[in-house]
Amino acid sequence: MTSLPKALALSLGQLGDPAILKVLGKSLLATLAVFLALGWALTEWLSPMLAEWAGVEGDVFVVLSGLLTVVAAWLLFRFVALAILQFFADEVVRAVEARHYPAHAARARALPFREEAANSLRSTGRALLVNLLALPVALALLVTGIGTAAVFWAVNAFLLGRELQDMVWLRHRQDPAEVAPMGGPSRFALGGVVAAMLAIPFVNLIAPIIGAASATHMVHRSRKESPDA
Repeated sequence: MTSLPKALALSLGQLGDPAILKVLGKSLLATLAVFLALGWALTEWLSPMLAEWAGVEGDVFVVLSGLLTVVAAWLLFRFVALAILQFFADEVVRAVEARHYPAHAARARALPFREEAANSLRSTGRALLVNLLALPVALALLVTGIGTAAVFWAVNAFLLGRELQDMVWLRHRQDPAEVAPMGGPSRFALGGVVAAMLAIPFVNLIAPIIGAASATHMVHRSRKESPDA
């Protein structure tokens, strides 16, 4: 099985691949468009409503609006970035497979729309359920200073690891009952690294792509088959 450091190194080494750069460009443009729209909505609607409710105006209103925009962007970035990556994940996986695992790429299957929609609904439901279960614990740990952040990091690590694995594995499994090759600790480690990257400015721009590429290496090499490269 390929270790996580090895998978990350291979993924970083392929960032200059034209196919990866194309996905990065499209995802950055889409992310920017989403945040421009969210920023406009926040400035035009939410900030004035909150300012009126709080009874502030003038310079205080400007500062309040700016702070709200920054906080909202920080909180939403990881979700927006991963949602957008869903549209381009296949391109990242195919680029990695074409370079490192061409035989595996030839055996990959295109997911029918019905299966893809069902998987997406399950993923969304899982994310909602896990976050709701974690919320009381996170709130209780607010007084610790770091406890809440640690809880949400762990939750994101669990969810991201599963999501990144499935981006690759669902294209290659032969039967719905077939068990994914990555173990729980490997999934959690991958998700934890990507969750940490998403919290770092600028690094978070490439985190989803690094995650998808690393998951591709880890899934294929966890099947204990020699890489085709």
